Amino acid sequence: MQITFFKYQGTGNDFVMIDNRSLIFPKENTELVASICDRKFGVGADGLILLENDTELDFKMVYYNSDGNPSTMCGNGGRCLVAYAKFLGLIEDTCYFNAVDGKHSASIENGIVSLQMMDVTEIIEKPNSYFLDTGSPHHVQLVKNLKDFDVQKEGAKLRYGVYGQSGSNINFVEQQTATTFSVRTYERGVEGETLSCGTGVTAVAIAMHNAGKTQQNQIEIETEGGSLSVHFDTTNGYTEVHLVGPAEQVFKGEIEC
Repeated sequence: MQITFFKYQGTGNDFVMIDNRSLIFPKENTELVASICDRKFGVGADGLILLENDTELDFKMVYYNSDGNPSTMCGNGGRCLVAYAKFLGLIEDTCYFNAVDGKHSASIENGIVSLQMMDVTEIIEKPNSYFLDTGSPHHVQLVKNLKDFDVQKEGAKLRYGVYGQSGSNINFVEQQTATTFSVRTYERGVEGETLSCGTGVTAVAIAMHNAGKTQQNQIEIETEGGSLSVHFDTTNGYTEVHLVGPAEQVFKGEIEC
């Protein structure tokens, strides 16, 4: 059986998108998902996302890491899915959708997607780092000379050594200005560095504000794949959290399933 897919990317975080409203994709075949995401023998992607019908909202997001396993929320993937839904004609400029971490709202204008993320009420302070959940678990750590930092080695060490098999995403951060931070992220499930991570960017912005590194509630984040912004309300924890940035269609293709 041939299935049509679209490739999308958001600041270099890339995804295979499949319209699965007719439930044609073999969702339990994790080996197939991994083979599609393989950059040598497949399409190549950081993850695969199925767009499905939802009984109450505009659509549902089903996300798989590139290792083939279903995973927690993906911020850039969610933004790309909103762009895909608009391309399919399912939405106009705003939408509501369900994901593994619950209901999300989003808007899209001129290729820029603003995605509302989950509220954050707990931030765990560790020696030289912070841990919080923004839909996915994230370790946030300030470092010097981020450009030359060994993200693969140090990220894997923390991902497994501190957080065990279930793991955490690991973000290494360097402050640039009062409102701008650079970040490089080691993603579990990819088991390596990605050019950008939406839930990671969100975690960095909130952690840096909580740590007093910035007083602003709109923060610019520079990733290896481009720029994203995060804004939030701090009246009662971190609420009205929005991740904002570009989402682009790269190409269309067909795969055998």
